[in-house]
Amino acid sequence: MDPLHLTTRRHHGALTVSVSGELDIATTELLRGHLLELLQEAGRARRGQVTVVVDVSGLSFIDAAGLGILVGVQNQALRQRTPLRIAGVPPGMARLLRITGLDARLA
Repeated sequence: MDPLHLTTRRHHGALTVSVSGELDIATTELLRGHLLELLQEAGRARRGQVTVVVDVSGLSFIDAAGLGILVGVQNQALRQRTPLRIAGVPPGMARLLRITGLDARLA
């Protein structure tokens, strides 16, 4: 098992969290909590001025629970009108997003 690692950078109106390791039922709450904190931080800034970027290029595995967290956080971002973008999607995850129909929603 490859533990989940999160690294956050703040640069030019973007809060970028780089995610590496395995995102599964055992690690989803760590990512969810971190992303919700970033959304709160972005919400304190002027709306639309800060984008939250989730760089998943370092993920070695993602399961349905991991996808569910990304959808839930995306829904929260939409409710508070904070742009949220998923970047660096590895080929295996891109295929999973296409199969589930989430590619358009999380793009």
